[in-house]
Amino acid sequence: MSHYRYRACDAHGHIIRGELEAASLGELETRLSSRGLEFLGGKPAAAWAEHFRRRRIPRRELIHFCFHLEQLLSAGVPILDALADLGESKAHTAMQALAADLRAEVERGQPLSVAMARHPQNFDEVFRSMLRAGEATGDPVSVLRQIAADLARADEISAQARKIAIYPIIVAVLLGSAVVVALTQVVPQVATLFRSSGETLPLSTRILIWFSGCFVQYGWLLPLMLLGLAASLSTAAARHIGFRLRLHALALRLPLIGPIKQRLALARIASVISMLYSSGITVVDALASAARATPNLAIRAGIEAAGAHIATGQGIASAFESTGLFPRLVTRMLHLGEQTGRLDNALGQLVYFYERDAREAIERLQASIEPALTVAMGLLMLWIALAVLGPVYDIITRLPV
Repeated sequence: MSHYRYRACDAHGHIIRGELEAASLGELETRLSSRGLEFLGGKPAAAWAEHFRRRRIPRRELIHFCFHLEQLLSAGVPILDALADLGESKAHTAMQALAADLRAEVERGQPLSVAMARHPQNFDEVFRSMLRAGEATGDPVSVLRQIAADLARADEISAQARKIAIYPIIVAVLLGSAVVVALTQVVPQVATLFRSSGETLPLSTRILIWFSGCFVQYGWLLPLMLLGLAASLSTAAARHIGFRLRLHALALRLPLIGPIKQRLALARIASVISMLYSSGITVVDALASAARATPNLAIRAGIEAAGAHIATGQGIASAFESTGLFPRLVTRMLHLGEQTGRLDNALGQLVYFYERDAREAIERLQASIEPALTVAMGLLMLWIALAVLGPVYDIITRLPV
């Protein structure tokens, strides 16, 4: 199957342009005729257009997609017409192409969940599993509503976490620019003055001059070293699963950031398992889907180990506890859910707790990082100023009046 760009005419004589997947131009004409369009011409889409069409859709566009599709289906609009409306709306360009591709697959008799499997970069395993369960029970509308709410909640937390990085990035850029100018322009000129004076310089000034000399001579190597280190780590992580697993485990133990990442990951896992379990999917299958949708390999290994223990007949709470990865609160809530027979409710409580805890941790980090960076920037600039101005003041005081 290939993607074709086409020109067609509708019943009112309006020219319509778009993209559609077909095996040949003949099939393209047949499919357009079934939509009440007269085929005028078409050609295969360019390779770069195919790459653009396959790119990852922003999460907010997926939220809008789920919301509008759920609204149209709940109003009684057929799935093909709903996807056509989404494809023709003034939405994200890649989303228009995605909706058209989904419609083409549904036209061929595929369920929507199967059509979404062609786009795993946009619809993950959890999304497809929930929709598949909704299609099996005949209630995809409520499932789409759940998915949209889950995506919206995750997007809200991610946006809050991204705000933390804005201030440090601005401070780092300003501070880095000031330090580079000082080391490359100011300090070398002042160092010439100091050498001509013959004065014995303080230790802080000598260290600053040494740093300045090294930076002027070898500063161009710094970005190359950083790029080389990043490329080496990326290559090693891509080729060696064990190394990548250790990196992901290390990310969970980082000070300040690690606990937040762990809380967000556990909230996401609990939310996924709760939604899948309440949709009628077994615990083992829900754990398998949650593991495939978890990017952190250390947590994924723990979920897979828990699923293996449950498959052998072990209790859910004890299976999670045996991995040694999940906090006591998780196993205690799971044990309570097993005893009461309301596992989905216990998982929902975990989602609420960890999301609230993550939000509070993000707010505390944001409140503390701004003054800490301000103090660090002030201390660094104060050291440079004292190292430069101190000897200058000594030289001036020794000049004859």
